[in-house]
Amino acid sequence: MRDVPAFLQRYGVIIALLLLIGFNFAVTPNFATTQTLLLNLTQVCTIVIVGIGMTLVIATGGIDLSVGSLMAIAGALSPMIFTGKFVDFPSLYVAIAFGIVIPVMIAGLFGLFNGWLITRYNIQPIIATLILFIAGRGLAQVSTNGDLQVFKVPEFQAIALGKVLGLPFQVWIMAVLVIAAAYVLKGTVFGRQVLAVGGNEAAARLAGVPVARVKVLVYFVCGLCAGIAGLIEIAMNSAADANLIGMGKELDAIAAVAVGGTLLSGGRATIVGTLFGALIIQLVRYTLLANGVPDAAALIAKAVLIVLAVWLQRQGTA
Repeated sequence: MRDVPAFLQRYGVIIALLLLIGFNFAVTPNFATTQTLLLNLTQVCTIVIVGIGMTLVIATGGIDLSVGSLMAIAGALSPMIFTGKFVDFPSLYVAIAFGIVIPVMIAGLFGLFNGWLITRYNIQPIIATLILFIAGRGLAQVSTNGDLQVFKVPEFQAIALGKVLGLPFQVWIMAVLVIAAAYVLKGTVFGRQVLAVGGNEAAARLAGVPVARVKVLVYFVCGLCAGIAGLIEIAMNSAADANLIGMGKELDAIAAVAVGGTLLSGGRATIVGTLFGALIIQLVRYTLLANGVPDAAALIAKAVLIVLAVWLQRQGTA
């Protein structure tokens, strides 16, 4: 019996995902269709992408509440660039390239700012990132005067709506980032340093790990991921609303990380687990909605999943 919590901690997320899929095959109408598959994949992509950065941050023992606001900053800035509000570019494709690279890099720099506050002034991560959680969305709203930016630029929207081998391009972006992040975390010196900092920061520092640099870099990566997710979100909606872009996404990402098996106190992390955690949260929501249960119930179910995940973590570390 003692091994049950450890078994569930290791394999629970996979078992839960398989049970959800099996339940939907048996009960939910039209679940076994390509349309349903694509719907759930496109709904989960931005959560997973933000969750990748959040996983790295949480692996160091930190947290980032600002990712939703960084999505808003990137999403608000991008249309202003590729529609030529700042500079008249020689071609549309050049404008789109700048409209992708610059907002993502700015989001990364804001992530760098979070890491600098935490390492330079020893501010608790939840407080340091709360600054941009509040101010970041304000910056996005001020930059657009609170206006909704509507656009129809298929060449830009292809990052979300375009398809490769039958799958939306955003799914391929998500897959590449998951594979890359999983390799970095498990197969590189930097990944081992991230886990060492989260496991025991003092011991990592004594072992020669550049703790401050590692922390700054994970917040930078988290900002980049938020920027990418923000662009995908506005490309899907054909509009950028600074009031709504990324709203609540920080909570979805934290939930996916927790359900996926990453230790919230740091030191143990799994990128693939975050992917599965996000899929579980999305499938729970889809299952409830498809079977006539109000959306509010999905919030309760999400809370239950988080509580269960934290309980399993405590059993594994007790």
